[in-house]
Amino acid sequence: MTKKIYVIHENSEWTAPLFQRFEELGLPYEDWHMAKGHIDLTEAPPQGIFYNRMSASSHTRGHRYAPEYTSAVLSWLESYDRKVFNDSRALQLEISKVNQYSALKAFDIPVPRTIAAYGKDELLHAATKFNGPFITKHNRAGKGLGVQLFQTQTALESYVHSASFDESIDGITLLQDYIEAPEPFIVRCEFIGGKFLYAVQVNTSDGFELCPADACQIGDQFCPITDQPEEPTPKFKILKDFVLPHQERYEAFIDANGITFAGIEIITDKSGNVYTYDVNTNTNYNRDAEAEAGIYGMKAIAEFLGREL
Repeated sequence: MTKKIYVIHENSEWTAPLFQRFEELGLPYEDWHMAKGHIDLTEAPPQGIFYNRMSASSHTRGHRYAPEYTSAVLSWLESYDRKVFNDSRALQLEISKVNQYSALKAFDIPVPRTIAAYGKDELLHAATKFNGPFITKHNRAGKGLGVQLFQTQTALESYVHSASFDESIDGITLLQDYIEAPEPFIVRCEFIGGKFLYAVQVNTSDGFELCPADACQIGDQFCPITDQPEEPTPKFKILKDFVLPHQERYEAFIDANGITFAGIEIITDKSGNVYTYDVNTNTNYNRDAEAEAGIYGMKAIAEFLGREL
């Protein structure tokens, strides 16, 4: 039987550009969509290599338990010594920012001060430990879920007791120091094969729906913590000659946590301090930004997997 590249995921819009690259390179592949399925633990998996692209935001697309099922699939694959790119450990980080921050800190990579709270009363109590503005976000998120800015504890209390309170799918809400950048931008650093490929500047004027994929453009949706700019600017721009501070730490972090492909988001405050606040192991790329720069992430992934196959 021919060995294949098996792609584990739950969003066909995000895999279409990758499958196109496989076909251009003549690489055999198979689509493993995690919306449903079954595995016989007594039978060996097929021969080949396995690329896990499970997303923390799967529940927003009707796939509430896809990460849990993916965890079972990865355990099965790894028990038979199949090669998995973005393995079980990477999945643990994908679906928990608490896990991300703990792992990043182990490599001396600064993260914003964060408190994880379970329960509304605990959430409000945790807010008393912040002296300045702070944000909330979901522990299991993606797509900027739950990101809101609060200037006071009273404002948070009003929100928590309102009908609009949006709870994280895992019940854990994060409170985090608000990192104010001098300009409304963050930088997303893309890693392929565990190595830094390029950095893309993301305009956050429209909020924190930061997925670079064309399918993720937010249109008229705006995050409540920012204002709309008077004139639209390109949301994504690849930064040529970008130097990632402490690049060796990020690559060591990636290597130690079973990650092969990732988009890591960083923000710089007004004093020049750099913080890492999100690790995406189902990274996507923006077509327009890549065409402008002449560099292509999905092509690089396909080429890497082709060599591994």
